Amino acid sequence: MSSREKILKAIKNNKPAETALPFEFTFESITENLTESYLQVLYGIGGAGKVVNDLGEVDAILREKILAGEEIVSGLESLSSYNIKEYANRSSSEIERVGTSFLEGTIAVAENAAIWMPEQNLVNRLLPFLCQHLVIIIEENNIVGNMHDAYKKIKVDNDGYGAFIAGPSKTADIEQSLVIGAHGPISLQVFIVRPGV
Repeated sequence: MSSREKILKAIKNNKPAETALPFEFTFESITENLTESYLQVLYGIGGAGKVVNDLGEVDAILREKILAGEEIVSGLESLSSYNIKEYANRSSSEIERVGTSFLEGTIAVAENAAIWMPEQNLVNRLLPFLCQHLVIIIEENNIVGNMHDAYKKIKVDNDGYGAFIAGPSKTADIEQSLVIGAHGPISLQVFIVRPGV
């Protein structure tokens, strides 16, 4: 008997007993202090976040950037200079000149600070990845505990393409030299809109 046959026979004779899979997988989810948990993780991965009562503060930042001559993309109709549709067919060389993109997220995940960005909110898939700075606005009641909760809320048949985005772009080489913005935005600012305050 060859070594190979001996090994396979030993494996066959020592297989563990089969265990039935559970009918439904369940995972513990954060249910309390979702906003605080989300912000803590966001800060830990290099992003910045703030809870606001309305979009006034966001709009003021957007207008400041326009006055400073920065090319911005305004992706929410409730913000000044709504212009995202103008970028629908722009090429990567045109979009890389964008200073800041202001976009709306639909689901935020407390466990990893990821935000689901469906294509309908992006208009052009390149916008959140080629701009210099990214600002995402999310409603506080759309923060969930973990990715399992997020996937339950995502409607792929409606959203089609989408991406989870978390933090500014980062990469580190083998010598552990961290570079921010190497292959994406240099910064990510998240504004969490708290309704009814």
